[in-house]
Amino acid sequence: MKKRFIFSMLIALSTMHVQASQSVEYNIANGLAPAAKEQSISVLAPFQGDFRILGSKTYNNDEQAKFSPIDYAVTRGLFTAPEIASQIQFSQYDRYLNWQMARPPVPPKLAMQLVSNMHIIPGNPEVAKEIKKVKRGDLVRISGNMVEIKDKNLVWTSAIGWDGYGDGACKLIQVDSISWVEKQNI
Repeated sequence: MKKRFIFSMLIALSTMHVQASQSVEYNIANGLAPAAKEQSISVLAPFQGDFRILGSKTYNNDEQAKFSPIDYAVTRGLFTAPEIASQIQFSQYDRYLNWQMARPPVPPKLAMQLVSNMHIIPGNPEVAKEIKKVKRGDLVRISGNMVEIKDKNLVWTSAIGWDGYGDGACKLIQVDSISWVEKQNI
């Protein structure tokens, strides 16, 4: 009985050590300040807007998951109208977004600026819980900052403008608040 108790305590202590070391490395993804000495967040520009959620994808196994546990595929501006957003076909994988639309109601160059992939970093523990509640079709108001993350050999920088595509075009947003303007309307 005594050996079993000691063995159980060793397992519990080992588990606590693993959780403690992982929690420091994953502080940012949990809405906390960087605790690992090689991690930093630099603000590039303030960010705010209303976005229709096309979809979301959670990540926990890639290098970026230590910072951004979820990506949002979003529309903005004219494309937040439910009758337009519902026509967008998309796929999310490996932190990328591919999308298409049979007949965009605006020229293709403008259409490219109205659909985006956002890598979401929670700005606090409450937001870390809220960001996982979004559903396809929700219209959400997001406030925070576009940021750059550094960690060992990783430098991950948000795009600032809306006119890019491909690598480097995604927004890396540290979200300080998220609120629902409208729930599931596509």
